[in-house]
Amino acid sequence: MICIKPFCWKKRRTTENEDAVNDATQHEWTVEDGLAPERLDRVLARLQGDLSRSRLQALIRDGRVTVDGAPVLDSNRKVGGGARIGLSVPPAVPAEPAGEVMALSIVYEDDDVIVIDKPPGLVVHPAAGHDSGTLVNALIAHCGESLSGIGGVKRPGIVHRLDKDTSGLLVVAKNDVAHQALSAQFADHGRTGPLERAYLAIVWGAPERRRGTVEAALARSTHNREKIVVVGEERGRYAITHYELLESLPAAQPLASLVRCELETGRTHQIRVHMAHLGHPLLGDATYGSGFKTKANRLSERSREALTALGRQALHATILGFEHPRSGEFMRFESSLPADLATLLEALRAEI
Repeated sequence: MICIKPFCWKKRRTTENEDAVNDATQHEWTVEDGLAPERLDRVLARLQGDLSRSRLQALIRDGRVTVDGAPVLDSNRKVGGGARIGLSVPPAVPAEPAGEVMALSIVYEDDDVIVIDKPPGLVVHPAAGHDSGTLVNALIAHCGESLSGIGGVKRPGIVHRLDKDTSGLLVVAKNDVAHQALSAQFADHGRTGPLERAYLAIVWGAPERRRGTVEAALARSTHNREKIVVVGEERGRYAITHYELLESLPAAQPLASLVRCELETGRTHQIRVHMAHLGHPLLGDATYGSGFKTKANRLSERSREALTALGRQALHATILGFEHPRSGEFMRFESSLPADLATLLEALRAEI
């Protein structure tokens, strides 16, 4: 049995200069000297018995656990005698999101599913810093209590998601039967089933090959928990993106290009990271394309203004196809580029 001696325990309020999500209870312990190394999540489960192991693992992934003062994002990390472990537990939030009446672009709806054309800037489900104003809040108001509960109280009906600043098509389950069937399709990623997902992206430069595949494992950065990085296969999650160059912008000497991407896996930020790894990050992507900011100086004034107005990564979920969970019918939906991306595309086409 592992033996832990408390280092200290304290609770504090955040100062005016700190993010509200850090208004949390702080714990610190020192592991007794001489104990054999053990997984971090197991150690924490003994230290903080009122939190489930899955909850502790989520706190680790969120960067709320430190070992010897440094954030650790891997639950498998071994800690032994003498290690100082810190845990920041955020304040409790309401168990169930409240419904909020919001305008939704509904592409299709029946008793089992609802397909939404999500605008940029809309968060899909509540999380730290976004407890209201999300798609889930809007869906609760629109659908009432019919949304599937399988995803948990914070994510009712959600079987997949889009980044806040990615626009496009997203399907939501309205009951548990639909949720189970759709989740199975998304877990398979269309390898053996009918699921189809395609995205349009505007990237810097133009890939040398018109068609290709990026196969690179992904993991959360150990230095920045908001960022995903390419890692070795033994450290990350398997990820594959297929791409096709649709148009060079402009055609003669492309400064950018329109690319279609299809997912064979569905990892966080996958397209954004894989295209950056290929050397062609998305326009407007402040997280993965920051090294390409100076390229904007080569654009015309019209294109620069369109890029500034975009204010987000140039990524749109344009096609979504799936087998209806009840009828078995294949359903396919297509969404054209929203106005901000269409304006940028036209400006880039006019480059000389």
